[in-house]
Amino acid sequence: MVFSSLVFLLIFLPVVIIVNFLLPGRYRNFFLLIANLFFYAYGEPVYVLLMLASILVNYIAALLLDRCSSLKLRKAVLVADIVINIGALCFFKYTSLILDTLRIIPALRSLPGANIVLPIGISFYTFQAVSYVIDVYRRECRSSKSFVDFAAYISLFPQLIAGPIVRYSDVERKLKERHVSVEMFSNGIKLFIIGLAKKVLLANKFGMLWEQIFADTAAYGTVGAWIGAFAYTLQIYFDFAGYSDMARGLGKMLGFDFCINFSYPYISRTITEFWRRWHISLSTWFKDYVYIPLGGNRRSKGRQAFNLLVVWALTGLWHGAGWNFVAWGLYYGVLLLAEKMLYGKFLSRLPKAVCHIYTLLIVVVGWIFFASPTFGSAFAYLKVMFTPVTGNALSLVPWAFTFIVGITASTPLMTAVWGTIKLKRKLTLWEIALCAGGFVLCMSSLITESYNPFLYFRF
Repeated sequence: MVFSSLVFLLIFLPVVIIVNFLLPGRYRNFFLLIANLFFYAYGEPVYVLLMLASILVNYIAALLLDRCSSLKLRKAVLVADIVINIGALCFFKYTSLILDTLRIIPALRSLPGANIVLPIGISFYTFQAVSYVIDVYRRECRSSKSFVDFAAYISLFPQLIAGPIVRYSDVERKLKERHVSVEMFSNGIKLFIIGLAKKVLLANKFGMLWEQIFADTAAYGTVGAWIGAFAYTLQIYFDFAGYSDMARGLGKMLGFDFCINFSYPYISRTITEFWRRWHISLSTWFKDYVYIPLGGNRRSKGRQAFNLLVVWALTGLWHGAGWNFVAWGLYYGVLLLAEKMLYGKFLSRLPKAVCHIYTLLIVVVGWIFFASPTFGSAFAYLKVMFTPVTGNALSLVPWAFTFIVGITASTPLMTAVWGTIKLKRKLTLWEIALCAGGFVLCMSSLITESYNPFLYFRF
């Protein structure tokens, strides 16, 4: 399966990029739409119809909002559109969770199971569509008069299944007219290979270690449990950031500039800063379309706390259809609330190293709830982490070099050093050689390794 997908991508991506580059501007979006649908159909042939239905509903809703002058009617259109979008998302993503929860009630234990396959990327394209319609309602952008342009935006294959969440206003001008310079194209190639290396050479390696330790935590003891937790911490960062970098790189090759989605979150000194750096497009989406409409900071402290907890419960639920994800979201909601209203000023006066350790420990513990399939398994793992248990942690010593590389790559250090060297010398040939070598290593790993999880499938 991995090999066939690799062959498909090696054929699909160059063809799309070359044809997009050669076509006259007026035909590019039509070709891009066909390529988007073909790409999605390779993995989800049936659910292409669902995505097309979503595109049609939101396209019509935005046109109605733009042409309607009655505030009452405009609100009705907006509410109906949001209900349709969120209703479809909830049906496909949360039906099983709802039924499993209802079965807790004795009288409802006989409820049948729901065998519903989650369409890939539905959370991303649904949020993009909702943000577009809300922005048209707020008159922050005009509705797209071209169905092809709008459909190409919603189905844009580079970021369709793994983000970042792109707003229509950010790409509206590029949809109408875009050019790809040699510099932009080469930067896109470099960014794509960097993202691919993060995913294949780092995330996959740390993922294998995490699964190995999680499967038999007690055997590795307390030290081994902490090593496993740090392995997952690095896996999820390089997995998510890697896919975002690949999406941004492909976007540049096609003439788009997508926003940075991860900005070295593990160097943060507060949880507030962490969420300004982690999954930036999602955090800003919830801020602009949920937190501020609920009242944001403009209400009483009690209402602010309520607004914040609602946003973070929804943030957790967006990440996965399980109560452990809701708990993970509320975990951060409570901590952000505490920083905002209780000890934020005190924290700012502490040494930077102390603040960094505080933030990192909270993030590492939080990932255990995110990664564990049940509360029971999460607490069992945490018990080993926080109670002295002897184990075979010495067997993990060979991973030391991988951790050094991973930790260094999760900070701006390597980028800063490379940037400083580039200012003093011309390193074009070195960059080409490094990119080529990195690409070959990634391809070799994908062909020879069977372990290549796709964490975004749950979204």
